[in-house]
Amino acid sequence: MKSPTAIIAEDEPLLRQEIRLALNTLWPELVICSEVADGLEAIRAIDRFSPNVVFLDVQMPGANGLAVAERASGRAHVVFITAYDQYAVTAFEQGALDYILKPPTTVRMQRTIERLKERIVHLPAELRGLKDILKAVSTSEQQYLQWLTVPHKSELRVVATAEICYLRADNKYTTLATRTSTFLLNSSLKQMREKLNPDTFWQIHRSFIVNVGAIETIYRSFRGTMEVKLKERSELLPVSGTHANLFRQF
Repeated sequence: MKSPTAIIAEDEPLLRQEIRLALNTLWPELVICSEVADGLEAIRAIDRFSPNVVFLDVQMPGANGLAVAERASGRAHVVFITAYDQYAVTAFEQGALDYILKPPTTVRMQRTIERLKERIVHLPAELRGLKDILKAVSTSEQQYLQWLTVPHKSELRVVATAEICYLRADNKYTTLATRTSTFLLNSSLKQMREKLNPDTFWQIHRSFIVNVGAIETIYRSFRGTMEVKLKERSELLPVSGTHANLFRQF
């Protein structure tokens, strides 16, 4: 019997790795034929590999995960990867096979795999119109990251965005600083900025984004340049002239 195949479409590398490792452990017969980081790549992978299953992040760059699900309609069983119950429950009721809430747990992954094994012998669900249905039930407010996984030695740590003090551009990567630790993320500062709530996280310099709630003091030099001191970090962060207007209210 031919082995079942799947693709994983998730823009966060560590989470993508976590899902792949869980699938390798819990469903070793499943062949992961492609791992992609954005919606356009996911569409190309679906067309190229014709997988039995697509593990699909709801919110991805390139093309929204919901649009990708419509492309997979009737062609592959879809398992949504999402941080938001509003997407997951509605998608499940509309015929999507299953969903995994972030961060995934072994119990939830096992349950999803059991359902997949039962349903994979049947034709995949038709998901036409799913995007419009989900738009109708979702709130008008844009959803932003509430947590993320970060590498720490041989482990993966879960960091709530409320714990972040600031983020600093580090070539193609980003250094994330909490009250007590720093971590290197495999994402650019621009990518992180798009995922964070701009009401809470301000870009104060081309190389820095700061959590407004972490700021203790704002300094202005005789030359007019500005720096911010954080409550629980020793660094002084520069504020560029183009972003100084953010602090007019202070």
